[in-house]
Amino acid sequence: MRRRRTPAPPPPLPQRDGVDPVRVRLPAAGPGTTVREHLISRLSAPPTQLDAMFTAGEIVGADGRPVPPDTPYAPGLTVWFHRDMPEEPPVPFPLHVVHQDDHLVVADKPHFLATTPRGSHVRQTALARLRHTLGLPHLTAAHRLDRLTAGLVLFTVRPEERGAYQTLFRDRRVHKEYEAVAPYDPALDLPRTVRSRIVKERGVLTAREVDGEPNAETRVELLAHREDGLARYRLVPGTGQTHQLRVHMSALGVPILGDPLYPEVTAPVPAGDFRRPLQLLARELAFTDPLTGTERRFTSGRALEAWTSYGTWAAGQ
Repeated sequence: MRRRRTPAPPPPLPQRDGVDPVRVRLPAAGPGTTVREHLISRLSAPPTQLDAMFTAGEIVGADGRPVPPDTPYAPGLTVWFHRDMPEEPPVPFPLHVVHQDDHLVVADKPHFLATTPRGSHVRQTALARLRHTLGLPHLTAAHRLDRLTAGLVLFTVRPEERGAYQTLFRDRRVHKEYEAVAPYDPALDLPRTVRSRIVKERGVLTAREVDGEPNAETRVELLAHREDGLARYRLVPGTGQTHQLRVHMSALGVPILGDPLYPEVTAPVPAGDFRRPLQLLARELAFTDPLTGTERRFTSGRALEAWTSYGTWAAGQ
């Protein structure tokens, strides 16, 4: 039987640019004898920066009051603060809302925009943008798309309803269709269902196929092909392993255009380089709404540039 997680208490600090404050809960045993010593050992921020935050009263307790740096260490004590926002080049593509009601927001995400804050992508995320532009501070993501993948992402308006929609994705009760542009191989027998075992190790950029019982399944269909050697594919995942579609297309010998990881890892591009986006699009989401029983179906209005204007995509303009 699965234990229910106790929800985190509401933050005592407001959001900044759609980004929540950070919550740190002191564990049962150190390190450190004071709150300052513990945060210095636990966080990557330099001590001078933390001292400046303490002095400015920017590190607060659950009651919203500033926590003095010499506060004795107490297991279970929580402190809140806003992270130092990294410099982020603005992602110069629009984020379209295709549906909004009292329960859901469905957004059509552009390439290069992360779904939720993570790592060096904090403000330049779909979640932060939507919270800010729609005035919905409690908006949360029910699932995620890779930063390089464009297309449909579902967000929940009410935190208490998020679990119902997350369960749909966990239990594979959401029908998802993707489109991709990749080389055309006339010898490739399609349609077909690809099954394999995919593993993704922490700290390793790429996932890989290994021997063993399959844990990843993708239906691959050919939609169209052209004389220039390109084809457009429909990809219907039956599972949701990390990079599954990209791994399976590469394994078939038709890697998705613009993929920096498969079949080979390419050199990192500079921050702010938005040329040649990965030609993968989350085209459709369909499911039975767990709250209303309504049949929901959403379709992306985006087109893959390598298909509609290959010259422009290839030139990286």
